[in-house]
Amino acid sequence: MDAPRQITYEQFPPIERPRRSGMLAVDDLHTLYWEESGNPDGVPVVYVHGGPGEGAPPTKRQFWDPDHYRIVLFDQRGALRSTPLAELRNNTTQALVSDLEALREHLGIDRWLITAGSWGTTLALAYGEAHPQRCLGFILRGCSWARPTRSTGLSTACAASFPAPMKISSTSSPKPNATIC
Repeated sequence: MDAPRQITYEQFPPIERPRRSGMLAVDDLHTLYWEESGNPDGVPVVYVHGGPGEGAPPTKRQFWDPDHYRIVLFDQRGALRSTPLAELRNNTTQALVSDLEALREHLGIDRWLITAGSWGTTLALAYGEAHPQRCLGFILRGCSWARPTRSTGLSTACAASFPAPMKISSTSSPKPNATIC
């Protein structure tokens, strides 16, 4: 039997404050929080967070070398610092893909490296499929495939996080290709 092994990694030191940040209105209802850290002339990298509703807290800035990367974090519709918080109206995968593209254009980035975790991997791949010419590549972890067989677990997680908006749909099973959150 192999001896147990421990896999560890170190993050980069904390970045106390972003170099710049702001709010980007993406429709009549939703406004996204975004921020940039690191080297303004570095390789652009965007972090697509998991969810639903996780957001991209400051600790995520530590994933990349700030001397080499132009680090972009943002909170998806309804998440963390984006407004309105926990809003599900107009919150679809297609809208989130459009938001990523609007953010890229707003920041004046030609192409960027897409990194993502969990639900963010599904969104990152959907973005890549819609805008392949804007992607330098992908770094994905904990891939989450948005399939109908996985939707029940997702809707349960949504109901736990956002009980009021999910009350109506929590008694019925999701239909294939339905928007859960």
